[in-house]
Parts: sequence; structure tokens; C-alpha cells
Amino acid sequence: MARSRVLVVSDDQEVIQKARNFAYSMGVNLEIFSIHQWEERERKRAFDSSAQELTSGGNTNVIPFPAGGSNAQRVKTINELESVAIESAIHEYKGNLTEAAKALGIGRATLYRKVKQYNIDPSLARKKRAA
Repeated sequence: MARSRVLVVSDDQEVIQKARNFAYSMGVNLEIFSIHQWEERERKRAFDSSAQELTSGGNTNVIPFPAGGSNAQRVKTINELESVAIESAIHEYKGNLTEAAKALGIGRATLYRKVKQYNIDPSLARKKRAA
């Protein structure tokens, strides 16, 4: 199974350090881009329709962070982001925790532990499938 990859776009050193710690603890590859680098990359990709490097070889989930400024929402913690990613994967795989764990790049036992830690109810995803 390919190693998961996390892309971080930020100029905030605190966010970057938290992402590094998260990536290290989860055993995922981390790529960091400044906002300027990301905008330039996206501009190039817009003109090159054959550029599929972000989505090749697995799922890509974009987690938006609020822009800086006085009106910005608070930045979510790594645990909040992890919880959202886990819930999304569980719903995407209709409650199948084995497949969700594979998509997240973590072991099934780890996923079960995190489901319990974040009080996520996988049966809700299964009920939506039946409805």
C-alpha cells in the first residue's frame, strides 16, 4: 500500500510545525508549500490539463484552512482535522472501517481506536447506505 501524502499550504510556521509533528506521528509523507508557491503551482496546472500528479495513485482530500486576518475563524487543531478526515473516510466507504483505514493509510486497529477516541459512530454511515 502506498504511503499517504499530506500537502500543507501555509506561511504560518506554527501550522507548518504542527503539520510536521502530525505527519511524523502518522507516518505520512509531508510536502510544504508557501501560499505563493501553491498559487504558482495551481496556475501552471490550470494551463497543463495533463497534470494529474496530486490525484495519481490514491485519494486526495483537500482540507481548507481559513485565511489569516482579524475576521478569520480559529485554526482547527490536528485532532479536529484528523477526526473530520476519519469521519469523511468512513462515510465515503459507507461504514466499512477496513476500507476506510486503507484509504487513510492507517491500520484497522488504529482506526478502531481513533473512532472510539473521537466518539465517531460508523453505524450512521451504514444507515445512510441502507436508506
